[in-house]
Amino acid sequence: MKTIVETNNVKKIYGSKGNVFTALEDIDLTVQEGEFVGIMGPSGAGKSTLLNVLATIDEPTSGDISIDGTSIIKMNEDQLAAFRRDKLGFIFQDYNLLDTLTVKENIVLPLALAKMNVKELEQRVDVVADKFGIRPILEKYPYQISGGQKQRTAASRAIVAKPSLILADEPTGALDSKSATDLLESLKTLSEQDKATILMVTHDAYAASYCQRIIFINDGKLFTELAKGKETRKEYFNKVLDVLSALGGGANDVI
Repeated sequence: MKTIVETNNVKKIYGSKGNVFTALEDIDLTVQEGEFVGIMGPSGAGKSTLLNVLATIDEPTSGDISIDGTSIIKMNEDQLAAFRRDKLGFIFQDYNLLDTLTVKENIVLPLALAKMNVKELEQRVDVVADKFGIRPILEKYPYQISGGQKQRTAASRAIVAKPSLILADEPTGALDSKSATDLLESLKTLSEQDKATILMVTHDAYAASYCQRIIFINDGKLFTELAKGKETRKEYFNKVLDVLSALGGGANDVI
């Protein structure tokens, strides 16, 4: 099986002498191709910091990070920009759609930046629009569609360039329960059928129960991890709640 994410002894320190905060410490993590992995932990545990260093938005203080076999540590800004464009897909809680573009134009933006030919571009859009059930709204603008449709548009944009890694930061945070379920089902199918590799930060145990594996972080360190076996999703959900309880929070107050 192909390794998509590998971190070795990753550490992230903020501040300077006398006022230092260690956000991440000794993070060793491996994610295989096609895995749907959740990241959970209390507020301030280091979840977003971990996502940011994997996303090349922030640099670790020490340690190494490889994505799809390439170390991202020593890249310059131009190399990082190209790497983000070609290898990474992002899904944010607040969608980050451009209001002046249609749904279709928002989705094709990464492909247009990569100067893909029009025929292949059209084919890619058709495929992802069908995966996320948004073909009927392709010509609409973001202000004309629901929150759930906006997030499915954002997810379509994240996968249209076939990135090695999809990073999702609280993707269900602004959605009602039905829209959240629709999105999670789509992401789960994407990982199972298309071998998409997804890392999702979430505070929501229900969202996490769709993941094959969940990594729990506390005080910047790996606390434990949970892998889904043959149990039902409801049984897995209850196991997630048990770990969150051990971390000192319930289903809704661990953020």
